[in-house]
Amino acid sequence: MLEFTWPWFAWLGLLPLLALVAPPVQSEELALRMPRFEHLQSMVEGQRAKRHRWLRRLVALLIWFCLILAGMQPKWVDEPISLPSNGRDLLLAVDISGSMGTEDMRVGNNQVTRLDAVKQVVGKFVELRKGDRLGLILFGSQAYLQAPLTFDRATVRTLLEETPIGIAGGKTAIGDAIGLSVKRLLDRPAEHRVLILLTDGVNNVGEVAPLQAARLAAEEGIRIHTIGFGADEMQVSGLLFNRTVNPSAELDEKTLSEIASLTGGIYQRARSTAELAAIYDALDQMEPIELDSDVFRPEKSLYFWPLGLGMALSMLWALYLIFMAGFRHLHFRRTALSIPDTDEALPRA
Repeated sequence: MLEFTWPWFAWLGLLPLLALVAPPVQSEELALRMPRFEHLQSMVEGQRAKRHRWLRRLVALLIWFCLILAGMQPKWVDEPISLPSNGRDLLLAVDISGSMGTEDMRVGNNQVTRLDAVKQVVGKFVELRKGDRLGLILFGSQAYLQAPLTFDRATVRTLLEETPIGIAGGKTAIGDAIGLSVKRLLDRPAEHRVLILLTDGVNNVGEVAPLQAARLAAEEGIRIHTIGFGADEMQVSGLLFNRTVNPSAELDEKTLSEIASLTGGIYQRARSTAELAAIYDALDQMEPIELDSDVFRPEKSLYFWPLGLGMALSMLWALYLIFMAGFRHLHFRRTALSIPDTDEALPRA
């Protein structure tokens, strides 16, 4: 829909009408008449000047109305877009320590690392959470905010998929990840604060203990769901034969369970990509919390189109005047040379 910010500018379009009602300017009689000069002038101007007089007025009016239209600030207003009316402020804390590079997961027929499996499962989870503000925290030896809370799910998913293993350090700072999440969720409504924390290890570095951070989160009304990720069995090639090991031996399930219990969340164990997907599907079914709805109408300013047209007409008209001035000068000289110099054009004393 086309709208105007300053429609009252249209009244300026009446100003050219003043030229029609204003009294004509009376020109004074020349003190000295020169019939020969007047004859030359009439020949140079002739009918050509009369024919182009209407063009000058038309171009002037077009430029004037283009400027008026630009001053009215036209804009195109699209159809209303409803912003998400329900959902949560959901932070995803993902472990990217060195152990997440363990290849004990399968996606289809391919053996992949834990982080690759998380990227696939969590990426789909992010895409489905249309009503939530999502944020992404990555942690290893340090925890940092990769994406603040936003409705832009595509960006959050892209940032997760582009994350390499070990970029935050090789160890696991679970407590610092929770502490950073609490800091980022404090300015959000208390009933909307949710953190989903995924890790495959034990807290072995950091300034804040996981349970201490969990108690702080509980005081602020932040609910934490924890996920312990990693297979229980894995075949490792040996010198003579393969042996079976537990790649998740260091997973601290007790602490993760206590974190969830303290904050009113749940702890779940994922030993495969399928189990991890089932956990996120269950979390996706959480009952959303109603928020105040809002409507947004995208606007696109269009004033530069009439303004540009007015400027283009002005430049073309200036070029036309320069061309016509040169043409008239040349035509005047040719006409002057072709008129005989006689005394009949001047009155005798």
